[in-house]
Amino acid sequence: MRMFDDIRSSAKTSSVPAFNVDISEDESGFHIDAELPGLAKDEIALNIEDDVLTIKAERKQSSEENKKAYLRIERTYGCLQRKFNLGETIDQENINAGLDNGILHVTLPKAQITKKAKEISIN
Repeated sequence: MRMFDDIRSSAKTSSVPAFNVDISEDESGFHIDAELPGLAKDEIALNIEDDVLTIKAERKQSSEENKKAYLRIERTYGCLQRKFNLGETIDQENINAGLDNGILHVTLPKAQITKKAKEISIN
């Protein structure tokens, strides 16, 4: 598996609506910026299981909006979710996230890779 492969088919064929993300890298780590406008941090969940990062959010339609006679609705409501393979190069104990103006910023620091060396004696 490739690192940061998105574990889903395209948004058009997926039954779960998605959101847009940008993934970048610098010398210290990787950065995911996810567009989640209109959501509060308590409506967003991040978790890691088996080296897979899941970003999940739920956008609910208010009861006030349900009373309106809409001509067109383009905003997505319901559960929004994306999953990404992380691989071994991420320090999973030091991942942090913050929400600023509808953008979720997730910082994934690079793990210190230690080379394992062993001398083998000849009998």
